[in-house]
Amino acid sequence: MASVKTLASAALTEGRGVFRLSPTWVPRSFLQPGRRLKLHPADYYALGTHRGGIDERWFGSTTEAANEGRAHDEGLSYCVAGGEKFLLRDAVEELGAEIVGEHIWSKYKKWPVYSKFFDNMGPIPHHMHQNAEQAKLVGQEGKPESYYFPPQLNNVGNNFPYTFMGFEPGTTKEQVVACLDRWNDGDNGILDLSKAYRLKVGTGWLIPPCILHAPGSLLTYEPQWGSDVFGMYQSMVEGRAVPRSLLTKDFPEEKHGDNTYLVDALDWEGNVNPNFKDSHYLEPIVASGSDKEGFIDRWIVYGRIKGAQDFTAKELTIQPGTKVTIKDGGAYGWITVQGEGSVNGLKLQTPSMIRFGQMTMDEVFVTAKAAKEGVTFENTGTDPLVGLRYFGPEAQPEAPEIGAWKK
Repeated sequence: MASVKTLASAALTEGRGVFRLSPTWVPRSFLQPGRRLKLHPADYYALGTHRGGIDERWFGSTTEAANEGRAHDEGLSYCVAGGEKFLLRDAVEELGAEIVGEHIWSKYKKWPVYSKFFDNMGPIPHHMHQNAEQAKLVGQEGKPESYYFPPQLNNVGNNFPYTFMGFEPGTTKEQVVACLDRWNDGDNGILDLSKAYRLKVGTGWLIPPCILHAPGSLLTYEPQWGSDVFGMYQSMVEGRAVPRSLLTKDFPEEKHGDNTYLVDALDWEGNVNPNFKDSHYLEPIVASGSDKEGFIDRWIVYGRIKGAQDFTAKELTIQPGTKVTIKDGGAYGWITVQGEGSVNGLKLQTPSMIRFGQMTMDEVFVTAKAAKEGVTFENTGTDPLVGLRYFGPEAQPEAPEIGAWKK
């Protein structure tokens, strides 16, 4: 087999700066799949019931899934070209700035973000993701994340299309410590201190580290930092016990029994923010195009966390018969959610059903150089061609700020 560098260079030449990626499936042992990922009904437990059901598909990922009993490449995306396949992570290591851009390569020496479809039948436990300083204590990275609820994959809301976020203003740390003290008594009552927001298809949220959230049952597109750290603060969900190890796994071992420390790890002001929705809620904003031009490109994830633009995302809709060249500020991962067409001559097609292990034509990764020069999309079908794409840190300085959708 040729070297990854040779294979990757040949693939980029063939795709004019675009890699074709194969599907990356990730199970979670403590959750129930929502069955909207287009997997064949027989394949949601393809890795065995002991591993849990497949409820996530990861896009453009160089991040490993932090699952017990995981495969060596779980969570990692593969590029496919010329009958060969190789890890996107290895391609980035070999070609560096040619793929992710000079700014990202010089600062991170990797592709530091990824996105996923997150798909569950019901809600998941109230949890947070550690910030960079906290995660570093256990040799990992912190994780801000974001949500968008694509209409094409949310024909049904499943059991609980609401998400608890943060705490009601006036909640005290002592109340939350008491919840953790009651971990083995059944439901520890932490949701009694929170508020649920009804999830609206076609909108989204920006969630900084250390903010508690219990994602609901809409299928969610999630651009996020390249980390899989978390701490779950809810002891039971839908009548199922949550192991305390899922609360403590990404905190220093000597702090696992210190409930006050675990509560102090939360961004307290952020969690009790009386204007929580205004601070985090997103609605699409048109970036370019119009009905007359035959395409519309919309911002779906935008805003900064403590002054930093960690990631952004757009939704591109192209009408039948339209060809358009799109320029962007940096590399991106793309997933097609409707229709068929092409990107720089590579076919794009949305599958109606996927067998586990089957190759698809719906996902690509576009290099920074190609994105800046302009990528040509063409709709060759009869439906709109719709794709979601996410970008790395500081790639889109012109992106809107939180709340801009109101203007």
